[in-house]
Amino acid sequence: MSLETVPKDLRNLRACLLCSLVKTIDQFEYEGCENCDEYLHLKGNRDAVYECTSSSFEGIVSLMSPDDSWVAKWQRINRCVKGCYAVSVTGKLPPGIVRELKSKGVHYRSRDTSLKA
Repeated sequence: MSLETVPKDLRNLRACLLCSLVKTIDQFEYEGCENCDEYLHLKGNRDAVYECTSSSFEGIVSLMSPDDSWVAKWQRINRCVKGCYAVSVTGKLPPGIVRELKSKGVHYRSRDTSLKA
């Protein structure tokens, strides 16, 4: 799919590198990530939005019943809020944020399925 065929309002979508929630840049900046904001602090921080989200992702899954969905379990989003999630997100969180997550007991696993291991 070429960029010309993507509607303009969908070009600013990004996916959280921690949970894969898909939103616009503005939504991440104004609302943060409902799943990860206590760790990533995206709300009101455009720089953090660019560091902790990616515009390069594949596929979208709409999560409506997290507890009942086998797809949610497969994607490891069954404890996340309702919304749209990327199947694969290209990129990794910055090392400093990964260290901070680890110190808080949060296990970070890249959502990039193109990476081996």
